[in-house]
Amino acid sequence: MTSTVEADMVVHGAGREPNINGLDLMDAGGVKYTHRGITVNEYLQSVSNPAVYAAGDVAANMGLPLTPVASYDGAVVANNLIKGNTLKSNYNGLPSVVFTIPPLVSVGMQEKEAKDQGLRFKTKYEDTSSWASSRRVGETCAGFKVLVEEDTNRILGAHILGPHAEEIINIFSIAIRLGLTSKDQRSNTLHLPN
Repeated sequence: MTSTVEADMVVHGAGREPNINGLDLMDAGGVKYTHRGITVNEYLQSVSNPAVYAAGDVAANMGLPLTPVASYDGAVVANNLIKGNTLKSNYNGLPSVVFTIPPLVSVGMQEKEAKDQGLRFKTKYEDTSSWASSRRVGETCAGFKVLVEEDTNRILGAHILGPHAEEIINIFSIAIRLGLTSKDQRSNTLHLPN
């Protein structure tokens, strides 16, 4: 059955699945896989055939299906092929960006994830649409939310909507990856909680 739909715009948001079904991976190479890709360990090495490594969209790992993640995975695999399994994949602090106008970015935990893990945290939220950085470009929708663990002051997550958010998020990405605290990253602009 065929149907026709008229639209001004079509957005494809189905995601990507690895095109590996025709490779006969299990029978020919003993390589376990799922619809998400080849099942790998923390070194991006196949759990069923140690001679096989997988990176990017073909690896059924915890990384997001993003080009920078695939490049990162490729570097991990190259290192482990040359030097043995000395480098583990680590997606902690990996930001994601929705290139809308204004950009919407996120890194680290969402509030629900932090609550589900039983973490005690403070949430700092601010509408920044009245800030000069937003007003000068006529942006009426802008804001941020930062989650900070209560006992340690460790930055758990940051979420920003506004001009240049895709660049600003890298500060929080580094903080999360390195385990820095809000005191380490104190910023008068964002007024992070103590």
